[in-house]
Amino acid sequence: MHAPASLAPRSGPLAGVRVVEFAGIGPGPFACMLLSDMGADVVTIDRPQRKPADRSNITGRGRTVVVADLKDPAAREEVLGLLEHADILVEGFRPGVMERLGLGPDVVAARNPRLVYGRMTGWGQEGPLAQAAGHDLNYIAITGALHAIGPAGGAPVPPLNLVGDYGGGSLYLVVGLLAAMHEARQSGRGQVVDAAITDGVLSLMSNFVGHQVRGILREERGSNMLDGGAPYYGVYRTSDGGYVSIGPIEPQFFAEICRRIGVHEALHGAQQDRSRWPELRAEFERIFATRTRAEWTAALEGTDACFAPVLPLSEARAHPHNVARGNFVDIDGVGHPAPAPRFSRTPSRIHGPAPRDATPLAEVKARWS
Repeated sequence: MHAPASLAPRSGPLAGVRVVEFAGIGPGPFACMLLSDMGADVVTIDRPQRKPADRSNITGRGRTVVVADLKDPAAREEVLGLLEHADILVEGFRPGVMERLGLGPDVVAARNPRLVYGRMTGWGQEGPLAQAAGHDLNYIAITGALHAIGPAGGAPVPPLNLVGDYGGGSLYLVVGLLAAMHEARQSGRGQVVDAAITDGVLSLMSNFVGHQVRGILREERGSNMLDGGAPYYGVYRTSDGGYVSIGPIEPQFFAEICRRIGVHEALHGAQQDRSRWPELRAEFERIFATRTRAEWTAALEGTDACFAPVLPLSEARAHPHNVARGNFVDIDGVGHPAPAPRFSRTPSRIHGPAPRDATPLAEVKARWS
């Protein structure tokens, strides 16, 4: 059995950092999972009617959970007392909710001037859409990212919630929190980190904005190098109904795959000739359909052909590379994705599963005092 997160010794580069998270869904909990993995002591403030966590709550791992009715003045005062000892606050409510609860940035700063106040939203703290409901798909829709993802001639395809919630949201929030905390340790003053998913995704689109400025970006899906338009950067079906991916962008790697799989010599010079892309794609489709996914993996994996089999999550756990790197960690019988990135001297670790039971807030205050 693992020790409860509240009792387990913390390790990692953020050991000693104290985080108060106001319970939410999506990017906030994932960001706090990353902070916890890196050693931060994360305490989640949840509603009194919370349901006990189960083993499937991966992003809730490594926390201490307390319950508080934030509309109750006495409970709110207890939470403010806890925030006096915190380094970071994370909340993901609509703009204005924390202020109405009496827990806005000005109130908290008066009690703890050095605290970094992280605000995770889809649209941001201001703007015409700030008060509108939305989810990942809506946020990435106004950034150009969703429009660019999908097959030629088809509709845009939702990229799970990786691009918005976690890419443009959680990761930018964590970067902002750590940067603001670093500055606060020099100045003694915290600040608000306004992490909007729309802002983060637009930042993620920087490379493609550059392509647009240079006039090389086509706004039709499936017509650019990285969106499946280039036949040498895509996915192909194998004889057993599986799929493989290839990405030999550099000329020498393209030459390598042509040699290894037997592309017709007449197409060896077709990599950058858009007029010949349909012919080259047909050749790749024909060739990859002649063997199973496993056979192509045996022939190409680990070479400079820039190849990998397309695996479902259930198979990804058992891939030899993921096994060798320990990319899944068993926590109470559940295989959790391992902490990332990796640190040579202060390694991260999973500080227990999501706690099933809440801890008395007074107990946490005693620990932090």
